[in-house]
Amino acid sequence: MRRAAAALLAAACVLLGAPSGAAATEQRTPVGWGAGTTGGAGGTTWTVHTRAELKEALAATGPKTIRVVGTVNGHEGDDGSLLDEQDYAPGYDLTKYMSCFGEDGTAWSDTRFDYCKQQRQLRQTGSTREKAQIQLTVPSDTTLVGVGRDAQLLGVFLTVNTGTNIIVRNLRLEAPVDHFTSWSPDDGTQGNWNARFDAMTVITGKHIWVDHCTFTDGRFPDAEAPVGFHGEHVQRHDGLLDIEDGSDFITVSDSRFEDHDKALLIGSGDGRGDRDRGHLKVTFARNLFTDIVQRGPRVRFGQVHVVNNVYVARSRTPLYALGVGVESAIYSERNVFRYDAALAAYGGAHFHDTGSWIDGRPAGLDAVAAGLGLTDDVGWDPADAYAYRALKSAAAVERHVLAHAGAGRPYGHP
Repeated sequence: MRRAAAALLAAACVLLGAPSGAAATEQRTPVGWGAGTTGGAGGTTWTVHTRAELKEALAATGPKTIRVVGTVNGHEGDDGSLLDEQDYAPGYDLTKYMSCFGEDGTAWSDTRFDYCKQQRQLRQTGSTREKAQIQLTVPSDTTLVGVGRDAQLLGVFLTVNTGTNIIVRNLRLEAPVDHFTSWSPDDGTQGNWNARFDAMTVITGKHIWVDHCTFTDGRFPDAEAPVGFHGEHVQRHDGLLDIEDGSDFITVSDSRFEDHDKALLIGSGDGRGDRDRGHLKVTFARNLFTDIVQRGPRVRFGQVHVVNNVYVARSRTPLYALGVGVESAIYSERNVFRYDAALAAYGGAHFHDTGSWIDGRPAGLDAVAAGLGLTDDVGWDPADAYAYRALKSAAAVERHVLAHAGAGRPYGHP
């Protein structure tokens, strides 16, 4: 009887895309735009413990499953030592770099001090070397999966570059610190820092499933960064997960995004319609966003389904959760917001919500959108694109997401 019941439950979970136990892990299939993604199923299996081993496994040809055990540090050198800023660019100094700008970060001058030209060159050289060290690219037909509850990538710039059929699962990804972040005086009204590295970037990737992962700034929160211009902290992180350049058919499910400013960006830029228009089909299902300031996600061009996610602010004040960018078509459905800043318009014209809640009450996001000048006709309905089942109550959404979202969490029945 128990075996029969277990078999019935496993079959039901496969249909719903979320089995309830580790034994069913390989049977799981994504719901949403990423449906059909199989990763490295049927290929070779690698087990890795270090950056060098992971790099070797990623370079291997053919379908593969790569099992990550313990901690892989992107700054780990070939001899096992951990590299830092001075290893990449000996003599670089952030304070000296900032001093070469005018008061409060106005225009740079190579001649402001005798070391300015050198600092500019060191920053550029260091950035190139850091990128070469920490960037690891996942090829097509690969499953990258953490083993157990403590598998993590620290300071790795994980990328997909034209890869297809990729699964990334059960990993904690601590966003890289850009030791050579650059200051741009003309970016915005007062200038901005522009860090280079995301925890994960998908460029022209297709059929991708990110599942049960945790994305975070971890040991290096923004609040502990050095103070830069205008009394604000230097921005040493870029995004947690960016999806751009015509990427398509992606599902991000049962994952956590924690303690970060600009979390998720869909689309390459307002002027990149030639690359992104008609693509960027992404589903975000049952994810937890905690202390994310903005971009949960911000979308340009894409048809993006945001369903049964939970947004919580504990120690950081959010600007917004969902950003409606140029030609975007966000279909929001039964999400739980524990703050009022759910929506912002960034050049888009369309947004639709069905049944979301703010602090336990109906969110009325379509009315909010109308007040921002948006219409609720996004031109598509997820139910016409793929089969799925949304949780219907705020309590059910919170119960599932808080229990199951993130690396090391049990797979649950939605």
